[in-house]
Amino acid sequence: MSATIIDGRAIARRLQAEAAAEAARLAAEGWAPRLVSISVGDVAAAELYVRNQRRQAEGAGLAFEARNYPANISLEQLTGILHGLNADPRVNGIIIQRPLPAHIPVKELQRAIHPLKDVEGMHPASIGNIVYNDLALGPCTAVAAVEILKSLPLKVEGLDVTVIGHSEIVGKPIAFLMMGLGATVTVCHHMTRQVAVHSRRADAVFVAVGKPGLVTGEMLKPGAALIDIGINRIEAPEGPRTVGDADFDSCAEIAGWITPVPGGVGPVTVAILLKNAVLATRMQMAHYRDAYAVAN
Repeated sequence: MSATIIDGRAIARRLQAEAAAEAARLAAEGWAPRLVSISVGDVAAAELYVRNQRRQAEGAGLAFEARNYPANISLEQLTGILHGLNADPRVNGIIIQRPLPAHIPVKELQRAIHPLKDVEGMHPASIGNIVYNDLALGPCTAVAAVEILKSLPLKVEGLDVTVIGHSEIVGKPIAFLMMGLGATVTVCHHMTRQVAVHSRRADAVFVAVGKPGLVTGEMLKPGAALIDIGINRIEAPEGPRTVGDADFDSCAEIAGWITPVPGGVGPVTVAILLKNAVLATRMQMAHYRDAYAVAN
């Protein structure tokens, strides 16, 4: 194995410390950040994520409230709840937990959250702002993946980057974020012919598809950085385990740097959520002060 394994947990600890310091400053100014998590129906699938988010948030000095609503709640009722949270100055960030019941389209909920409280960076305005290189509240996973690449001893300007996967909340935002940093970006998707042709010439490869073992070592340029965003549960002889979209062993023989799964992008994603939360709180504080300032 020649690749350096990127320690996502160490990067996350640094970002969490920065978020905690800003949360303390905000609390001293009377704006202690508070997050509200929304889940619907059976919470078992999201329970681990909620518990982890609560632990990380409270560890950084952010209040965290988890709300669960019955599976038969209507979209109209849930949207009304979100509008109420939007109007509540005591709530600074709203998180929508997945999965949701089939009759609740997640995109409708994401649109209903005020952009200033969109700590997940999923509102169309948050994602659209990336096109203009406005990185205020970007989608957490995409920002986390780029943050990891920025931590490496590579000059981002002019870097040849291949993004495998073009989802609206991961692949496409990564491409725009990297272009904003001066990289030359190729985006591959399910209609791309010979993905390996593009990935082999890249200095850095991001993969976010949801297919275990999709990227192999022979698809990489020697010394390239591989940021694996995939999370897949597979059966193995020793029992079920979590893997990414890359065949770790073969890729580690060729890559210069590689993220493990778990322990790579995942912890950094939660840390970016906290950084978004304190930034959102700061932005709301400025918004309220401007809106209600007394004219001289």
